Amino acid sequence: MTKTLPVKESPRRIPFPGKIGRVELRQHNPTEGIYPATDDYVHAMEVRGAERLLFVSGTMGLDAEGKPGTTLTEQLELIWSNLRTILASAEMTVDNIVRLTSYLRDASDADANAAARVAALGGRAVPTTAIVAQTLENDWLVEIEIVAAR
Repeated sequence: MTKTLPVKESPRRIPFPGKIGRVELRQHNPTEGIYPATDDYVHAMEVRGAERLLFVSGTMGLDAEGKPGTTLTEQLELIWSNLRTILASAEMTVDNIVRLTSYLRDASDADANAAARVAALGGRAVPTTAIVAQTLENDWLVEIEIVAAR
């Protein structure tokens, strides 16, 4: 649904799937005076009715023994598996993610990281930032931190 509102607010409201209390996500994508949002990017996400927030530390592509995946693809799969495990411990799922930051060792990994994010979130756009940074270990190619709401 595309429509310009005088209050410069997206009319699209995205409630969490299923019955998760009164939590509602409301995208804010002004259409005037700022560059446009894209299919996988929103400028801001308002969370209404949340009772709990979960702030997840940067999560690496490490297996249960603490060993990193050998490729970017393996590390991204491990990261999303680890995030699902952390979210489940708080009785949440990836549907509860309202903010995400990726830390990439190499800018050339941005497209693969974005594709993994879009797939993991089922195409649902959340406010996202990708930062190129030196990692603490040379084998760590990407780290992702999230905020979830329920």
